[in-house]
Amino acid sequence: MMRRLWALIGLREASKRRLLAYGLAAAAVVSCVATAFMLVFQPAHRQDIELIVAMIYLDGGILLLLGLVVGQRLFSIWLDRRRGQAGSGLHVRMVALFALVATAPAILVAVMSATFLHYGVQAWFNERVSTALDQSMTVAGAYLKEHRENFGTDILAVANELNANAGILTQEPWRLGPVLTFHTRSRGFTEAMMVDGTGKVIAQSEFSRPRETEAIPPDIYQQAQSGKITLIPLDDQDRIRAMYKLNRYVDTYLILERFVNPDVLNHIDTIQNAVNEYQKLQRERGGLQVSFILVFTVVSVLLLLAAVWTGLTVATQMAEPVSDLIAAAERIRDGDLSTTVDVPRADDEIASLSRAFNRMTAQIRGQQEGLISANRELDERRRFTETVLAGVSAGVVGLDKEGRINLPNRSASVLVGDDLKEAKGRLLTDVVPEFSDLFSQAMRRSERQHRAEVKLTRSEGERTLLVRIAAERLAGELLGFVVTFDDVTELLSAQRAAAWADVARRIAHEIKNPLTPIQLSAERLKRKYQDEVTSDPETFAACTDTIVRQVEDIGRMVDEFSSFARMPEPSIGSENLTRLIREVVVLERARNAEVAIDLDIPDGDMTLRCDRRQVTRALTNIIKNAAESVESRLAADADGGTKGEAGRVAVTVTDARGHGEGDETVSVIVEDNGIGLPETDRDRLTEPYVTTRAKGTGLGLAIVRKIMEDHHGDLRLEDRPGGGARISLVFRDLEESADTSEKDPMTVATSLRLG
Repeated sequence: MMRRLWALIGLREASKRRLLAYGLAAAAVVSCVATAFMLVFQPAHRQDIELIVAMIYLDGGILLLLGLVVGQRLFSIWLDRRRGQAGSGLHVRMVALFALVATAPAILVAVMSATFLHYGVQAWFNERVSTALDQSMTVAGAYLKEHRENFGTDILAVANELNANAGILTQEPWRLGPVLTFHTRSRGFTEAMMVDGTGKVIAQSEFSRPRETEAIPPDIYQQAQSGKITLIPLDDQDRIRAMYKLNRYVDTYLILERFVNPDVLNHIDTIQNAVNEYQKLQRERGGLQVSFILVFTVVSVLLLLAAVWTGLTVATQMAEPVSDLIAAAERIRDGDLSTTVDVPRADDEIASLSRAFNRMTAQIRGQQEGLISANRELDERRRFTETVLAGVSAGVVGLDKEGRINLPNRSASVLVGDDLKEAKGRLLTDVVPEFSDLFSQAMRRSERQHRAEVKLTRSEGERTLLVRIAAERLAGELLGFVVTFDDVTELLSAQRAAAWADVARRIAHEIKNPLTPIQLSAERLKRKYQDEVTSDPETFAACTDTIVRQVEDIGRMVDEFSSFARMPEPSIGSENLTRLIREVVVLERARNAEVAIDLDIPDGDMTLRCDRRQVTRALTNIIKNAAESVESRLAADADGGTKGEAGRVAVTVTDARGHGEGDETVSVIVEDNGIGLPETDRDRLTEPYVTTRAKGTGLGLAIVRKIMEDHHGDLRLEDRPGGGARISLVFRDLEESADTSEKDPMTVATSLRLG
């Protein structure tokens, strides 16, 4: 039922398109006839040019719409031809035949009409008339040119005489008027005058009319200053007026005026009007030709479109059944097995083919349902496997038997520091060379699983991966390998920290107990027997002092081990961070007088929820390490006989909270110009008993790291530009950190970034 409804709707749409095409063709015929009537049968003086142009536009619009309708159908046939659909070849041949039959006579008629029109217009506008009019304009132009040249010669003659007699005329200005009058009469000027740069009249000839010389445009004066004769525009066309600058006078210009014969001007205007009218007719000749050619073109295109549409209609009726079968086959090829074709009422070959086609689609549909059920089960298993691989934190990479990457998960790219999805098809050993040794073992002995700890060094630091490689086999044939690896850097660091904590407890327990009796015994020996020793009292005092001092040093070392082994739980409270930092800096300045310690901290008080005692200890350790690094560098410079940069430690505090940029942290950055961080084992500097100083215990940064972990902050070790080290302590609001840690326990882990 629905199929029949859609078929009925399709027929209605097709009928609408055909009616639209026929209506547009009829409208085009009527419009073309009306346009031709206006152009041919109406006298020229009664023709409405605007109406004719509007009709031509209407013709073009109707033909454009009809062309779009036919073009859409032609484009559809062309696409069908490109796709190789049945019936499209017949469509193309019939359309080409009708178009050729209609186009040839139309083009012949249009060419012949345009030829006759062209020669007829050429007879109206022959070359002799054009030559006569052009020669008349040439004569008139020559006369005006000669008149201007004579006028210019007379102006220069008057100006030269005035310049030659400038000395006398300047002393006796009353002579200027008679001189100008003389030249006016002798040379045929209507008037002559001398003016200054503002237009004020200095002298003028007799019978000169009063004029507003101030109205002369300033650009006329500017042109005259260049020494050229400058024409002054006048409203009257029967006279000519010009200005020339007198060089021997101060800011003085000569203005002369002369009549032009009105009869000559009238003749020139008459000639000009005749030439303009003739040229206008010549221009309209082209428009007339274009109009007729346009009418013929419109009629020809109309016939062509009508023929094309007729051919399309006939070809469609003949090829439609075959096209329907091909279209249904293509839909089946695209996967729509519910497709059927309508069986024609006529009992012919097409009807038999349609019934066989419908039976075939029914059989294919039943087979497809079984395949879809099996594929759905396989797809569910595949999605489950991909989801598991995407969710695990371990890196998993599938390799072919040659070791080329074909299936990495997201964690693998993160752990190796490279986008393995972009590296598909490449050898894993080329992308991660550190896996080469282990993969070579797996290739040699693929029957067993291989595992090893591999260190990766990347720009963000060094990490240790626990890598496992297992072969994938099917019926004894090697298909590929599966590589899995986990980041065990933090695990190894935690194991070392736990081991050192146990060692520290044992050292503190075994060593600290006898230290106090030793120190007390040495002090008692010194007090009791110092006066009784007479043979070498200085040596006795030095020995006892050495014992006491070394015991104190050992005691401090034991205290550090004890503090590291028994880090107390932080006592969190709202603390004045500004005051805390200032107190630590003041204390370290007093302790390290040779090193300048600068402090850059925002004005006002900053509060932070933290353990005051632990944060003070962390800041003290960092600044103390920086000062000792600077002192080591100064000592090395002194030993080498060079004088380097003065020792300096800079403490900078930034508070990004409340700025609306998503960075709710407080950072304490300590920079020094000391010896800097080591190039090797930099990622282990925060582990216990890892130090680069001869007298260091290696517990300072380990304690700082533990404190920052307890405060959910970051400890960042970077190189300072220009030499030295940059240590950053990044604190976060503990309330927010606590809420986040409840949701994601991994945020408790230390974020250690090495630069």
